[in-house]
Amino acid sequence: MTMRFRSATKRLVIVMVLAWAAPALLAVDVKVDHDKSFDFKGAQTWTWSAHPGDVKMARTQEDDPEAMQKIAEPLIMSAVSDEMARRGLKQAADGSLVVTYYLLLSTATSAQTIGQFLPATTQWGVPPYNAATQSLEMMNHGALVLDMTAKNVIVWRGVADAKIKRETENPKREELIREAVRDLLKKFPPKD
Repeated sequence: MTMRFRSATKRLVIVMVLAWAAPALLAVDVKVDHDKSFDFKGAQTWTWSAHPGDVKMARTQEDDPEAMQKIAEPLIMSAVSDEMARRGLKQAADGSLVVTYYLLLSTATSAQTIGQFLPATTQWGVPPYNAATQSLEMMNHGALVLDMTAKNVIVWRGVADAKIKRETENPKREELIREAVRDLLKKFPPKD
């Protein structure tokens, strides 16, 4: 009885650790850059650009960026509005910062061939052979770019990068967009 309990406890602990670690492994990769000469403390208001954003797609011939924009734009705009308010910035018609988004969707591939990491000699005792694909990964890839401009100059840019499963359901996609915006704007305003 004690052995079964210990075995079940170990399995439960392993499952809990994996469940905790999985979101971190699938997390959004965020990169941010800003104009170091710009005074972000003076910027207390923001607005959307006249054309709030753009969607670029390069996955299949059937891609429809306009349809995707109709789905994604309200989510992105809502998430940005929520996060900017959390940072104490007010949305105003003539805001000191102008926000524009870009959603980039593409397909990425990664392949490895047998012998690709061996030197170009036969010293290792491996006879020369034709390279054959050993590993092939194809994944939908998405990036959300947020630009903030002041007086027509980009003063802050954030890029959230993630792998996206094509079969991901809408609620999960929505959460991925909200997570990307949240992770991006955690780094705003910059702390220099």
